Amino acid sequence: MRNIPKIFVVLILLLILISLSTFTVDQREHAVVFRLGEIVSVKEEPGIYLKAPLVDSVKFFDKRILTFDSRNPDRFITSEKENVLVDSFIKWKIIDPSKYYVSVNGDERQAERRLAQTVNDGLRAEFGKRTLLEIISGERSEIMNILREQADKDSRQIGVEIVDVRLRRVDLADEVSDSVYQRMRVERQEVASKLRAQGFAEKEEIQANAEKQERIIITEAFEEAQKIKGRGDAKAARIYADTFSKNQEFYDFYRSLEAYKKSFNNKGDIMVLDADSDFFKYLRNSEKK
Repeated sequence: MRNIPKIFVVLILLLILISLSTFTVDQREHAVVFRLGEIVSVKEEPGIYLKAPLVDSVKFFDKRILTFDSRNPDRFITSEKENVLVDSFIKWKIIDPSKYYVSVNGDERQAERRLAQTVNDGLRAEFGKRTLLEIISGERSEIMNILREQADKDSRQIGVEIVDVRLRRVDLADEVSDSVYQRMRVERQEVASKLRAQGFAEKEEIQANAEKQERIIITEAFEEAQKIKGRGDAKAARIYADTFSKNQEFYDFYRSLEAYKKSFNNKGDIMVLDADSDFFKYLRNSEKK
């Protein structure tokens, strides 16, 4: 019973020694072990590790992907000397904890300021050689890829990898937006007028060709119709001639009947002729015939 306090003290001292001699690394962290201020090892894998008590110290750095999001949009100038406001963010992570600690003293804010400066320098260079239309419509993805590669190359010097750089929004500055929109509107109107003029010219050309083809088709059809009609009239005349030449008296009689029919078509028609006229030849001789 007298040894119980001593055992209790020994256990407490043993626990304190164990706590001073071990440390745990989480799977989301890097652990850098220092001995008298100098880096002696870096622990990447999760688990429990030993250290020299009272001599070694440990600093932990996040292994996960971190996000730096600028609070306010940054101002840049395009090749057209137009001011634009760019809202961007950076995805990054620590890949070399020892280099990261030596370069920025393990300070996350200091690392983000350096990354932001690198990305801003790249944006200034890329925007300076592109127009506003190219930035907004066609080459935005290309700019982000170039920025990521350039920023990653620089960030490796401080033990950091740039995972992604994104341009969330690109806006015109208030003082230039109206003039730029007006200029874009004028340019679009010029393009629209040019297209309308081209369309009208093509329409006139198509219409003229159609009218020309119409005249040609009608002329050719009329000529063909006249030829067919002429051949028909000639054939009809030949048939009449052949038919009536077989009996001349019947032909004369038929022609007289046709003349009577046309002359006495209406009841009110009046003709004053001599009764002995040849016109009444077949009427006079009808009883005899």
